[in-house]
Amino acid sequence: MGGWDKFYIIAKCMLRIAYLNILWIFFTLVGIVFFGIFPATSAMFTIARKWILYGEWDIPLFKTFWTAYKQDFFKLNGYSLIFLLVGYFLYYDIAFIQLNPGQFQFLVPVILLILMTTLITIFFFFPVFAHFKLSFFQYIKQAFLIGVSSPLELIGMIVVTLFLYGAIVLIPGIIPLFTGSVLALAYTFLCQRAFKKIAMKKGLENIEQV
Repeated sequence: MGGWDKFYIIAKCMLRIAYLNILWIFFTLVGIVFFGIFPATSAMFTIARKWILYGEWDIPLFKTFWTAYKQDFFKLNGYSLIFLLVGYFLYYDIAFIQLNPGQFQFLVPVILLILMTTLITIFFFFPVFAHFKLSFFQYIKQAFLIGVSSPLELIGMIVVTLFLYGAIVLIPGIIPLFTGSVLALAYTFLCQRAFKKIAMKKGLENIEQV
């Protein structure tokens, strides 16, 4: 019976991970994608944090997701707008350089620096938002600083992302079930490691105080 119990637990966890992914996609669409993607992703990371940090696998998923989704809806769309503007700026500059080859190469290092900074911040933004209570721009600042000071965790995130991308190419059918939720769990796990390391460096016993 022990083997069957383990199988049941694993199957139950897989179903909940798939359900979380479906909720993420559904609420993203409810927000017409642009207005839904950040609140839905934040809600997904809120649940992933409860699973990873506290082992609360039996929480009511829909109710918890909906509560987190609407709680900071407008604030998260403010972040969405910021990242969209940065992305548009990078796209415009890259396109401009391509249309004028050899004339503005001095801008390439600056664009690469902004791109790397943005990517690092995005990797850590949602775990930081789900874990801490900060002021508006402190979330962006801390996401970047924690990312820069946690190279192993950052590499781990990149590896997980590439691995999942490869899995999607091989098995496209996993997209509605095991994409965002899998990344949320992996990123949350890695970020918790980063938070604990920072807490230890600061001599804190409770990572909530970081």
